[in-house]
Amino acid sequence: GRHEVWSWKTASKESLCLMWQKVKVQLMLSMSFLTALFWYCRRLYSFLAQLLKRWSNYLQRQLIRNLSVLPEVDLLGYSAREWKGETKQAKQMREAYEELFRSCHIKYLRQVRRDNYSVVRAVLFQIFSQGIPFPSWMKERDILKLPEKLLYSQGCNWIQQYSFGPERYTGPNAFGKLRRCMEALKTNWAEIIATRDHEERGSMCNTLFSDESKEYKLYEAIKFIMLYEVVEAYEKIKSRDEPVHNLFSLLFARDSSSDPLSFMMNHLNSIGDSTCLDQVELFLLGYLLEVKIRVYRLHRFNTEEFQVNYPEEYRREWNEISLLTEDDRYYHIPLFRT
Repeated sequence: GRHEVWSWKTASKESLCLMWQKVKVQLMLSMSFLTALFWYCRRLYSFLAQLLKRWSNYLQRQLIRNLSVLPEVDLLGYSAREWKGETKQAKQMREAYEELFRSCHIKYLRQVRRDNYSVVRAVLFQIFSQGIPFPSWMKERDILKLPEKLLYSQGCNWIQQYSFGPERYTGPNAFGKLRRCMEALKTNWAEIIATRDHEERGSMCNTLFSDESKEYKLYEAIKFIMLYEVVEAYEKIKSRDEPVHNLFSLLFARDSSSDPLSFMMNHLNSIGDSTCLDQVELFLLGYLLEVKIRVYRLHRFNTEEFQVNYPEEYRREWNEISLLTEDDRYYHIPLFRT
């Protein structure tokens, strides 16, 4: 009996050892597989993370390269880089920047692309980024109908000679192009002011102002609104129905813009192509968009014209935006910090 018990125990022990050997082999194989899988997944994750990072950096570089309004930079650092040397002009510019930093609490600036849309771009970018709403007159009037009204109701067939900035196009298709420009302005403006989150609105602005084909339509729409209002003012002056703002008297006093047609041919058509807005047109721009445009003119430092408002007469409820220029041609956006 003892021999049978011993034999049973031995057999059971051998069976368990044999089973453990098999399980041990399976466990080792499983552990090896899991280790290899973990190592592979880790390498794959690292590869995908690196790929995503490179792609993100590439997209960011492309976006920055295409941006017409660059991210903010330190004001005094920008001044030191741009105005090196000991010439009279360089010293005056550095002093002007230091005055902005010290007295006006301007700590940063955003550079705006140096082309002939510069001032319109700087103004419109701030209106969008600050979420400034449509001017009151634009809320009461459908701007999409302005080209049609000017062409058919007021008989201004000469708008077929309208030029779209660098694209010197004239002809019967000008009406359709103007309509698309007005649609782009109205749609983008409405979408942006509906966005309450500041960061999201800034991201929308960066996307919009990195697409030339879209942003140029906005500028041409603004140009056409200026033309439309000049036509309206001209008709009021001729009919003497009601008084107009004195800036229109200044505009029509110029030999080169004595009427709406000459204003378009000699001024508006070249904006975006060979010239920027001049001082009178800046007054008109602020008046139409119902914003107070404060301009810091650095080349006029230590004079009464260092800070100028466009227009000089503005309503208290109008929003304020600021520009910075070194030559009255190209403009940047100053940023305030208290």
